[in-house]
Amino acid sequence: MTALALGTLVAGVAGCGIRSTEVPVDGGPAPTRASCDAPAAHNGTEVYLVCGSQVESVVRAVDLPPGKDGPVEVANELLLELKSNPAEEEQAAGFRTEVPANLWVTGGAGDSESPVIRLSQGPGQLPVSALVQIICTFARNEVLGNGHSVMLSGPPASPSSTPKTYLCSATVRESPEAASHEPADDENPSGEPVTDETPTGED
Repeated sequence: MTALALGTLVAGVAGCGIRSTEVPVDGGPAPTRASCDAPAAHNGTEVYLVCGSQVESVVRAVDLPPGKDGPVEVANELLLELKSNPAEEEQAAGFRTEVPANLWVTGGAGDSESPVIRLSQGPGQLPVSALVQIICTFARNEVLGNGHSVMLSGPPASPSSTPKTYLCSATVRESPEAASHEPADDENPSGEPVTDETPTGED
């Protein structure tokens, strides 16, 4: 076949509307939506994890060594729970943690009525979801909080060394970014749980 005839044939094929096809690519299974249904548990300690864009509780068995029931010991044990990877059932439901592995409880202050938990980083330096995880886990513990608030501070001689009260409200659990705002001292004079106001302290 001459070069002229071959060129005519190619032109004729191109003019017949024949289109190239793409090779299908297997993108894997479609992503599943997190259920955020905590594994069933009847007894234990509330630990708050991130699911989707919210912070929600799961119940875990947390055992303290005998005689290690002071605020600092309890806070350290709960912080270890927050830093550990969620169990398989929790991960399957969409739970994760954002509490950094290098965060520690370095001490405490105050009295048994109003303990202050001092962290190795200023609360305002933490990711907002991690901060809400800590606030709510500590606040719900009877040794550390009163059911809806807890007092936290950062390292000594740092800008965050002054203790502040942080509230665990529905607002911060649903929108952790709200944890960067501080309410006025008279916004909650009764001490009752806050569920509809911007909730916590700010560093």
